[in-house]
Amino acid sequence: MSVPHLSDVAPLNIDFRSKSDYEKQLQTLQTRLLHIQQALFHAGERAILVFEGTDASGKGGAIRRATALLDPRGFRVHAIGAPNPEEQGRHYLWRFFRHLPPPGRIALFDRSWYGRVLVERVEGLASDDAWQRAYREITEFERWLTDDGIKLIKIYLSIDQEEQNKRFAERLSNPHKYWKLTEEDIRNRRHWDEYVEATNDMFAQTHRPNAPWHVLDGRHKWSTRIAVLSLLTETLAEGLEVEPPAIDAQLLHEAREALGVKLTTKLPISESKP
Repeated sequence: MSVPHLSDVAPLNIDFRSKSDYEKQLQTLQTRLLHIQQALFHAGERAILVFEGTDASGKGGAIRRATALLDPRGFRVHAIGAPNPEEQGRHYLWRFFRHLPPPGRIALFDRSWYGRVLVERVEGLASDDAWQRAYREITEFERWLTDDGIKLIKIYLSIDQEEQNKRFAERLSNPHKYWKLTEEDIRNRRHWDEYVEATNDMFAQTHRPNAPWHVLDGRHKWSTRIAVLSLLTETLAEGLEVEPPAIDAQLLHEAREALGVKLTTKLPISESKP
């Protein structure tokens, strides 16, 4: 299998006739994702969605669109920043074990355990031995997850320096967005080349058949969001019965009796188990 590389990221071939066309495609995919979430719940399956990417590449926007129609009881978004004092005294993967989803649930990570081989590596927050060892630890961790039946999807959104400049400038000029730009973002910008190297090393070391990286062009927000949701709906639906489960015949009978009306259903009807 081909290993991703930032220099190979291709523009997304997604066209929209208008904003309404984009919104229509988006809603169709969001509805499909809701049905998949319901199917995951009925099947008792679990999913983890990892979002990594360049600063201002649109991770938060993609996550908001992906979760817009989902049942809030069935998912949790974990925004990962610097570890707190309690987490600092433990192995760096400890805090991620705490967020693994129970059966029927989805966990979304806005940044993840890959911070060890990205920001901690580049900023010198982890020793060379620690971040180099982390490649093995991470691949083993992800093997545990997928061997245990968890659907794991890893997405990396990529933008170039020119697009990042535009988005940083937009944030500074918008009173409702300026809070998104932090000193850390500016500091990371000064280490652009080091982050490119670290990211490509991350792909080379952790792109595995059980947990591949999906690297998407993040320069055009509408196209990126459609590409993300298309990927999620296609991948999460693999091996899953997305159609609604059959309705229990006894339940349907009791409902008809209790309501005093003739109920009809488009669902298949299953016989009650003794």
